[in-house]
Amino acid sequence: MKKSDIGFKLMMTVVWGFAGWAVWCLGSMIRIAAAPYSFFRFFDYLIAGAFILVVLTVWSEKLKKRKKTCALVYLLLSAAITVGGVLTWKEKEDTVLNQNFDTKKYLPFHEESKIARLKEKSALKLKKNLPIVDGAAALFPVYSAVVNAVYPENIKLLDEEDENCVFVYNNTVDGYYELIDKRTDLFFGVYPSKGQLDWARDYGEKLNLTPIGKDGFIFFVHKDNPVSSLTKDQIQKIYSGKITNWKEVGGRNEKIVAYQRNEDSGSQTQFLRFMEEEDIMIPPTDQVEDLMSGMIEEVADYENRTNSIGFSFRYYTEKMIANPNIKMLSVNGVKPSKETIRNGTYPLNVYIYAVTLKSNKKKNVKKLVDWMLSEQGQYIIDKTGYVPIK
Repeated sequence: MKKSDIGFKLMMTVVWGFAGWAVWCLGSMIRIAAAPYSFFRFFDYLIAGAFILVVLTVWSEKLKKRKKTCALVYLLLSAAITVGGVLTWKEKEDTVLNQNFDTKKYLPFHEESKIARLKEKSALKLKKNLPIVDGAAALFPVYSAVVNAVYPENIKLLDEEDENCVFVYNNTVDGYYELIDKRTDLFFGVYPSKGQLDWARDYGEKLNLTPIGKDGFIFFVHKDNPVSSLTKDQIQKIYSGKITNWKEVGGRNEKIVAYQRNEDSGSQTQFLRFMEEEDIMIPPTDQVEDLMSGMIEEVADYENRTNSIGFSFRYYTEKMIANPNIKMLSVNGVKPSKETIRNGTYPLNVYIYAVTLKSNKKKNVKKLVDWMLSEQGQYIIDKTGYVPIK
């Protein structure tokens, strides 16, 4: 092989490498913008396969003579990967995209659904002018049960065929903004963040926060971590960087890995309220989770170690995710449970709210909020697994 041939092939390899990198970057941007990650991740393998095939074709004299065969192999490979991606996407199309739990388990009007159901017919039945309801992940079972009890049976979650869909799931980060933008009427969640309150103020809106139940804000560790209880002060010092090793609180000689959530999420907002005046250490980016389930999974299996800690809400952690590899910590010697939240002995109780805009004068919105405070509405709260306020 001549030096000129080698130089040309090296140059072609570099050129195709940059071309592959550029296409991969474009695909990554598409994948980030698009919801069905399970489909677009196949794009990575497609680009990698193409690059390998091109490099082999450039360097191999035999393959160069069989360009048609190479093209055919690549097309078949592309087709197989694409079909696999479509099937994976199809399998998940009935669940909310980018979610942190399976909504299919909590849908209304499904016999196998896990939602709470009234024993008798609802005293409130809405047939038209339906409020558009939305909520946090942890509250999805609650407002799905509300839809099941009060709304007509043809209501579907995020029904793409119905531009006037009234049953949606945007989670806390986007949900408050959707409410403030008047794209929804009622949001079920915990107290809004400073950013969400500022957003409402900038839009000239005020939020009506109606308490409809209670839950516990909890901290959790790996099940094999010997520490089972911390004081409020110890937790604050862990997250402010004043306590950095588990041996300082009775555990093993291991560095503490303290996870946080993304800004404006419900649990991160509650965490900031919990920290009060304490300075909060800035965590590495790999210790900030976009989803509550992501934090739970990381703590349950952080590089096969037991030194991490995270936070969430009791009902979501215990009932919706129920990861057997984590345990909820007692705080000030009190274990988080429905009973300790009910009697007030657990120190980190939080309210859950039905949130509306004060400017929203729709009669059915008020009717629905009032119904949540009725005996039937509180029954839904209780049977779902939260603590009713009445």
